[in-house]
Amino acid sequence: MTSRILLVGMMGAGKTTTGQLVAHRLGWGYRDSDADVEAATGLTVPELFSRDGESAFRKAEAVALAGACSDAAPSVVSVAGGAVLNPDNRRLICDSGTVVWLRARPETLAARVGDGAGRPLLDDDPEAVMVRLNEVRAPLYAEVADLVIDVDDLSPEAVAARIIEVAPDPADKNVPDSAGNNAAPSKAE
Repeated sequence: MTSRILLVGMMGAGKTTTGQLVAHRLGWGYRDSDADVEAATGLTVPELFSRDGESAFRKAEAVALAGACSDAAPSVVSVAGGAVLNPDNRRLICDSGTVVWLRARPETLAARVGDGAGRPLLDDDPEAVMVRLNEVRAPLYAEVADLVIDVDDLSPEAVAARIIEVAPDPADKNVPDSAGNNAAPSKAE
């Protein structure tokens, strides 16, 4: 049986920090979509956006997500914030493990990302951008999420503790394997 926790949410929600904490505490592997894209392309996310555009990044992001979701070992995956824009990615996310939406208010996200350095979608007004992105993405995060954690007033350690409370046990026979066998009811049921 494969156990996987996928963290979704906007940039600045704490997916990377929390994901690393959860993986460490569970003794599981850790994957970060953005880091996987950078490793595969040899470019930082801003460099890839600048050189090849957002569509090239989204394609690389989908490949990275598929790779992370095909890993047979128990793992925590920090999913790139915009991955949910692609319906195929949403299906893969839903089918690949326990999905946790780290939800935060746009003003919290803007404060956490600061001036937006290294984040190609942000401009001179990160909070306004976060509001616009959140309007589009929030329904998609809700669609894939098994659990929603409002992270505005929580430390990464507190968020990690809540995730661990619901973490799938690799020995649990109701945890779906990579082929979907012995699966518990899906999010759509």
